[in-house]
Amino acid sequence: MNSSNDLKQEVTDKYSLRGRVFNRIREDILNGKYKDHEELREVAIGEELGVSRTPVREAFRQLELEGLIQIIPNKGAYVTGIKVKDIKDIYMIRSKLEGLCARWACEHITEEQLEEMEENIFLAEFHASKGHMEQIAELDNRFHNILYESCNSKMLEHLLKDYHQYVWRIRKQSLVTKRGNASNGEHRAIMEAIKEKNPDKAEQLANQHMINAYNNMLSNGFFDDYDDEHQDENQE
Repeated sequence: MNSSNDLKQEVTDKYSLRGRVFNRIREDILNGKYKDHEELREVAIGEELGVSRTPVREAFRQLELEGLIQIIPNKGAYVTGIKVKDIKDIYMIRSKLEGLCARWACEHITEEQLEEMEENIFLAEFHASKGHMEQIAELDNRFHNILYESCNSKMLEHLLKDYHQYVWRIRKQSLVTKRGNASNGEHRAIMEAIKEKNPDKAEQLANQHMINAYNNMLSNGFFDDYDDEHQDENQE
């Protein structure tokens, strides 16, 4: 290398590339492109993404740490994905963490974040009245991201954004039911509690919001159709 700056740039590019490859493969697993037990082939994925096998192999190691794939020596990497039991666990964990997030948001949320949250809720109500389900799902996603960013804890924000992404596929299904309207009403109640600087109420409402979302999935039978290969997980 010609200089330390060149070396630093090379390292930055390497990690940026690895990050992009990792996020793309993880997204493809979570949105159902790769099915449970399907083998992930380094060469094929590398060719698809236009990269060498090295960043793909590095992404595989990180995905194994997250429990999304299993690497079997001398055989290959196989998708394990998100099971029905994982979804239940995620929602129970999220119920506690989102409550804590809403509590901290009462102290740290900015005026700009509150305004964006309120605009988000108005837009969701508008799109619900028009039956625009795709926009409702996107706005639901953004509401939670605003909430996470407003808690002033990068550790909690990171955890919640990851959990939120893990269940994106089934959340999107759930929001096309009447749950979309109910969910937005719950968002408004959480926002009002935060605006009132009432941490106990905000925490309780955010906690219950997650419980309601999970119960809606149960009552609408989403787990019955989620993935036939996951059903044995739901019998435990």
